Amino acid sequence: MIEFVDQEPSEHRSSPGEPYLIVGLGNPGRQYRHNRHNIGFMALDRLAGRLGTSFTRLESKALVTKADYENRRLVMAKPQTYMNLSGTAVGSLARFYKVPYENLLVVYDDVDLPFGSLRLRPDGGSAGQKGMASIIERLGTEEFPRLRLGIGRPPGRMEAADYVLQEFSSHEAQVLPEILERAVEAVLTYVASGLVTAMNQYNG
Repeated sequence: MIEFVDQEPSEHRSSPGEPYLIVGLGNPGRQYRHNRHNIGFMALDRLAGRLGTSFTRLESKALVTKADYENRRLVMAKPQTYMNLSGTAVGSLARFYKVPYENLLVVYDDVDLPFGSLRLRPDGGSAGQKGMASIIERLGTEEFPRLRLGIGRPPGRMEAADYVLQEFSSHEAQVLPEILERAVEAVLTYVASGLVTAMNQYNG
């Protein structure tokens, strides 16, 4: 049951009182659940499971859950606004929880990376990803970390917009759990040891 509630990299080490906001991007609804575009949601579900929690609370147009890890407070969110309006939820949550932008990590799909690749970055543009474009517009900055999960290029002449709304192939689905587990490890390393350490271990 969902509870409704109103309302160049440097090695920054957050103070104990500063929360982390970990956001996974995707589209709400059963018909999108297993789409390539929803790999950000999939990663957040796996992260929440690892931390012994689940998404049962709706805040600021996002499903939200919270947990502690290595003496740090994590707020995890899956915006429910559809991909191209993700910034509405992310901006509201970042303000409400007073999250420094270096403690905001957005996890999302990237067609420009080979399937299974991970890339952590401290900042950058949206590269055409509509959810990231919305977040950048709403925050007024590109300077926040992101974890890009490669889903590969569409085959032949297929449009990227159609490709991302398809489900993973049977072969991809077999190895997807391993990729999601690696994404979770990258997020937890970022929280516990900082972005530079996580980049050195998981970019590749």
